[in-house]
Amino acid sequence: MTLETNPHLFITYTLLHSCLDKKLMVILRDGKKLIGILRSFDQYANLVLQGTVERIYVDQVYGDIPRGVFIIRGENVVLVGEIDLDKKDDLSLQKVSPVEAFNKQKIQNDLRKIKEKAQCKALHRLGRS
Repeated sequence: MTLETNPHLFITYTLLHSCLDKKLMVILRDGKKLIGILRSFDQYANLVLQGTVERIYVDQVYGDIPRGVFIIRGENVVLVGEIDLDKKDDLSLQKVSPVEAFNKQKIQNDLRKIKEKAQCKALHRLGRS
C-alpha cells in the first residue's frame, strides 16, 4: 500500500511526522505508559523512542523506570500524545521509587483479580456467567 492508495497511511504519516523529535507519551494495549522522544517511525506506526521511561501510576503516586531506546510495534499503540514542555508540571501525584510504584501496582492488580473472581462466582450462582 502506498500513500496514494490508502489515505489512512497519509494521515498517520502526517500526524507522526509533526511529532518527530518531540517528547511524547505512548499508551500501549497492555496498559503501559511510555514517555520519550520520537526519533523514527514507519508506515505501520512502529515507533522508536529515545530516552524512554516507563511511568507507573498507582493511586496518588507514580514511578519512572528508565528504558532508554525503545522500539514499539505499531499494532500495540493505543494512544500517542505530545507532551507540552512549555506547560509547568502540575502533578498532584507524589514521585516514588520505581520499585515502590511497581509493588503498589502489583498489590492493586492482585486485589482487582480477587474482586473480579468474586464477581464472576456471584454471577455464575445467579446463572449469568
